[in-house]
Amino acid sequence: MFGSSFTGFGLKNILITGVLLLCPSSSVLAKNSNQWIDIWGSMPQLVEPENLPPAPYNGGDTVFKNATLRQTVYTTQDASTIRLSFSNAFGGSELPITAVTVALPASRAGAGSGAIKPGTIKTVTFSGGQPDFLIPNGAVAVSDPIKFQVKAQSVLTVTLYLASGQAGQSITGHPGSRTTSWLAPGNLVSAANLSSTAGVASTDHWYFLSSIEAYQPERASALYLVGDSITDGRGSTTNANNRWPDQLLARLQEAGRRSLSSISVINQAAGGNRVLADGLGPNALGRIERDVLARPPGSGVRYALIFEGVNDIGTAPLDQVSQQSVGDRLISAYEQMITRLHSHGIAAFGATITSMSGPGQAYGEPEREKTRMRVNEWIRRSGRFDAVVDFDRAVRDQGNKTMLDERWDSGDHLHLNPEGYRVMAEAVDLEIFERFADGVDRYL
Repeated sequence: MFGSSFTGFGLKNILITGVLLLCPSSSVLAKNSNQWIDIWGSMPQLVEPENLPPAPYNGGDTVFKNATLRQTVYTTQDASTIRLSFSNAFGGSELPITAVTVALPASRAGAGSGAIKPGTIKTVTFSGGQPDFLIPNGAVAVSDPIKFQVKAQSVLTVTLYLASGQAGQSITGHPGSRTTSWLAPGNLVSAANLSSTAGVASTDHWYFLSSIEAYQPERASALYLVGDSITDGRGSTTNANNRWPDQLLARLQEAGRRSLSSISVINQAAGGNRVLADGLGPNALGRIERDVLARPPGSGVRYALIFEGVNDIGTAPLDQVSQQSVGDRLISAYEQMITRLHSHGIAAFGATITSMSGPGQAYGEPEREKTRMRVNEWIRRSGRFDAVVDFDRAVRDQGNKTMLDERWDSGDHLHLNPEGYRVMAEAVDLEIFERFADGVDRYL
């Protein structure tokens, strides 16, 4: 009987050296072929001193001591079961989370609201029912699954309480949230409205919360965006969720095809981020491992779009030799990113670097413009990316290719306004998602 098997009652029975093992048959797996997939995310980074919470929630030697933090996020898919991830990737000490709840906001718009619908509150637990969790520095904690209904393009409120706070000044967060968060003294994770609480404060940053996953059918997939402040939404409207990724999500949801509406859009961008060097967040060539490739098999990661490089060009010295070097290194880095994405079966999309010249904008010096144009020509013509999104052509001034169209310029000649971000979202050909719906050959 060694090695023999037979199938019955929906289970495959395998007899090995006298031990009967019961394993799910393929028919059982087919009935439960769901996967955990991100439906919201932000790029974790070390919070700079100027972006730490305001007093009294920053006590110098401790942050968020005896404090409740209420944050809102914009989900990108419908879901009925979710779980949350909290990151202590850059914490200089352990992160002691005492209590967490999720709820729907009180208002329909919801983003940035300190009020929730009391009847929607659910307690979040960890590791099989624990209400609290002590996250070591450098680690991430994932909650237990929560039965909770959310809709694509809707707001979810996450409230957490830290009794003892986090020691030191090194904490993990995402300063460029473009979303208001609320802070209040004491344990108020189930309070209906923090914004009217005594001692309340607000700040336009996210802290600790790094992703929300949903238990989704296998057909669901995700697009990960690796970018800088333009993708992070500088120039967009606070609490309006009108960054270009948000407006691309709206197009996917409105396309009328399940193959498109089932795609999550995960924004892994940070202001000031560079491809080749750390600064505001780890360099993109390095963090692509953490932010995209580290997702487990079966997590729906099917597409990645690389839209980064302007800060590398804009901060490199002006001389011709330095600019030649940074352009060459950017192209080599894109090659590396494409190779690594393909090794995981992920389609690699590239986006051209948008204009960066105008009065008072230091990035737009002539030698830097030459580098930007050279890199863009490689992105367009090399054939290395599986598809190219030509953001540069979509939003530049038709009479002066070194400048943004003034209609889309936020005023600093580098970032766009919400209408400019709408034009960027419309520049993405939705057919590329259907063309690469099955991923790519891992040997490309």
